[in-house]
Amino acid sequence: MTKQYPTVSAEYQKTVEKARRKLRGLIAEKHCAPLMLRIAWHSAGTFDQKTKTGGPFGTMKHAAELSHEANNGLDIAVRLLEPIKEQFPTLSYADFYQLAGVVAVEITGGPEVPFHPGREDKPQPPPEGRLPDAKKGSDHLRVVFGQQMGLSDQDIVALSGGHTLGRCHKERSGFEGPWTANPLIFDNSYFKELLSGEKEGLLQLPTDKALLADPVFRPLVDKYAADEDAFFADYAEAHLKLSELGFAEA
Repeated sequence: MTKQYPTVSAEYQKTVEKARRKLRGLIAEKHCAPLMLRIAWHSAGTFDQKTKTGGPFGTMKHAAELSHEANNGLDIAVRLLEPIKEQFPTLSYADFYQLAGVVAVEITGGPEVPFHPGREDKPQPPPEGRLPDAKKGSDHLRVVFGQQMGLSDQDIVALSGGHTLGRCHKERSGFEGPWTANPLIFDNSYFKELLSGEKEGLLQLPTDKALLADPVFRPLVDKYAADEDAFFADYAEAHLKLSELGFAEA
């Protein structure tokens, strides 16, 4: 079914494109693509399809949501983004944070993820505990991404490949280190590293290793390691779905 997106004015669309250019400059200057992708993901990933609460609606700016354990360090992202957001007062935080994630993927060499504006800011942050726990396995991933968010097994594996960007920080997550040798380049090296086994200095979380052990996830890991174009196509689709959870329902 085709999604029906809210109509935004030509002026608002122009504002989105101006903000996009400013975000490119910020992310290039500060090398903060992983952080921008994380705030977009963590904003959207709180959506619960049963209650229609949470999701990509700008609530990450609130101290209550930033204080969730899974969001340690995202106050830095909010602080970096605020001077740009102040230049575009008509732009919703909901659109702005999701746009930052899209730009982060693009500027690091990843696929172009479609962006549809029109999200409205919600006043109430979601309850804590809706984001995935990196210490758990494939059953947990399916509960959070599948039952809660409504995403597919393919989406889970493709989104996991987004860990090609960034690193874990012990003070934020309890884990330390990057997933790949080039954590500021978006490519399929996450899957290649996963298949090549643990290496000194590179991180593999329990949720990463679960992809190798699961009979449905594993063939997708093999596919994406061998075919970056296939990964990019599926990643763009999964990222789009994640960024629009609870928005513009079909």
